[in-house]
Amino acid sequence: MSYPRAGEPRPAALPPGERTVGQLIAESIRLYGARFWAVIPLGLPLAGEHVASLGQSVAVQTLLLWAFGPVLTAAYVYACTLTSAELPPRRFLISAYLVGLIVFLPFPVLLRLYVLPGLALFGLLGLAVPAAVVEGLGVRAALRRGWQLGRADVVHAIGGMATLALVYAVSRLALLVLLHTQGQQAQNVAGVLADLVLSPLMFIGATLLYVDQAARVARRG
Repeated sequence: MSYPRAGEPRPAALPPGERTVGQLIAESIRLYGARFWAVIPLGLPLAGEHVASLGQSVAVQTLLLWAFGPVLTAAYVYACTLTSAELPPRRFLISAYLVGLIVFLPFPVLLRLYVLPGLALFGLLGLAVPAAVVEGLGVRAALRRGWQLGRADVVHAIGGMATLALVYAVSRLALLVLLHTQGQQAQNVAGVLADLVLSPLMFIGATLLYVDQAARVARRG
């Protein structure tokens, strides 16, 4: 495989229906940089959950994750509006929010069992949220659509979600490793800042994954 030399134009990106997971990540990063100030608030809910969970037991952390579910869901709906051509009507957003709450409900338990089932949940059903925002679907229709989108390319759907989570986790860990010689308080602050800056990438990436899967469904039409 050959790569472009410095100064040479990069090869054209594949269309959404053919986009690889790597290109999904690259496009997510590009959008993050292009709309940084609009995107950065997406990190507030996870940063807040991290602060509340410091020093807590696993059981309490799980309950806190449930408690933060509504604001995490609101962040996901907001992320969907950032990738929409125009601001969707309020009823679309309400429907998407209710769908997001339903999808999120089992996530804290799945996360504690093993992280992959939780990511698979979002890959196979979580795209119902952007479907509700973009397509104006009701709760039941959006859930059916999310299942259809997830199954359009299961490997891309789950792999995309898993890779987004991995990029976030590795980047966060790298920052903490750099500060491992600092005190615990400095590491806690670094963890919160990492959540604030890095976690928006997962929300943005999920909305672009919807575009990919919708294109795959249309192509198979």
